[in-house]
Amino acid sequence: MVGFAYQLSGGMAVEFARRLILMLLAIIAASSPTFAQASAEHKTQHIIFVMTDGLRWQEVFSGAEASIMNKKNGKVANEAALKKTYWRETPEARREALMPFLWTVMAKQGQVFGNRDKGSDAFVTNGLFFSYPGYSETLCGFADPRIHTNDKVPNPNVTVLEWLKNRPSFQGEIGAFGAWDVIASVFNPERSKLTANAGWDPFTAMTPTPNLTMLNKLKAETPRVWDDEPFDAIPFYTAMEYLKEKKPRILYLSLGETDDWAHEGKYAEYLDATHRVDAYLQALWEQVQSMPDYRGNTTLIFSPDHGRGKAPHKWKDHGQRVPDSKYIWMAFLGPDTPRMGERSNIQPLTQSQIAATLAAFLGEDYVADVPKSGKPIADVLPH
Repeated sequence: MVGFAYQLSGGMAVEFARRLILMLLAIIAASSPTFAQASAEHKTQHIIFVMTDGLRWQEVFSGAEASIMNKKNGKVANEAALKKTYWRETPEARREALMPFLWTVMAKQGQVFGNRDKGSDAFVTNGLFFSYPGYSETLCGFADPRIHTNDKVPNPNVTVLEWLKNRPSFQGEIGAFGAWDVIASVFNPERSKLTANAGWDPFTAMTPTPNLTMLNKLKAETPRVWDDEPFDAIPFYTAMEYLKEKKPRILYLSLGETDDWAHEGKYAEYLDATHRVDAYLQALWEQVQSMPDYRGNTTLIFSPDHGRGKAPHKWKDHGQRVPDSKYIWMAFLGPDTPRMGERSNIQPLTQSQIAATLAAFLGEDYVADVPKSGKPIADVLPH
């Protein structure tokens, strides 16, 4: 092409060169916005994913329920004190009293799904409506009939976190923490090589800090109310210590008191546990916003593993015999999620969509590799 230009007269050669340059600039200009858009589409570089076991959608969207705030249905020792703390005249005021961070920050700056009273259903697809099947469905993107008990058995399926860890383009650490001891089995750390810590096991996967040493001592020395898990404060502060020291690309945390107190029928303790989970969310969010590596590029995901039955008699229970326990909720907050608040009158969502959505926040197509997974939730992703 250059040789041909030299065969032209001086003026023609200059004009030819000028047109060639303009043509090249046009090609570059046409392609540049596409690349710029692709690089800007996914601002999320870090994920914080928190699950709380068996928290009902009714409390999430309407706050404390009057029919359970008593001794008869909720084993409440001090009804007046409980009502002073959590009872308000409207559902909106009650839910904000119970979960202020969810409703003043996540709902206003992100999106919340699952209010069945407003035409926003979210549900599990595994048909069992209890913990291990729910965690596996959430983290793998599909229900597996082999996961049909809560036994502490290594998950035969690869979670989305393990899948991401093995992606050639993925860089950074992944840490998973849980109150319930079976949470570690969900991630199958022997196969996945993920950092996973749950139950009463000490966390030894990093150089001990003074705080971590104390947390491990508390695990060893604290009286055990439940054999399979400590109070939520232990895994929460362990995860927080890991976050500050190791700065993982993805941090997963599962909390359990909301389920345990509900099974015991203690509504005051259930509400207090819910309130603490909300405070832990706030602490995690404020922590990452204070860290330059995370500020402005972190997405927070919040969801349960299953729901529960209706008040006042079935709220303690879940499982196949309690069909209402299939209903869940989910919330998203981050730089890629449009601010659409509490969603209403939309197509139902499923628990199986969370895994692909998490991957999509990081620019990865999970469904292309795992086609039986639920599809990403388009509304929470950049458009």
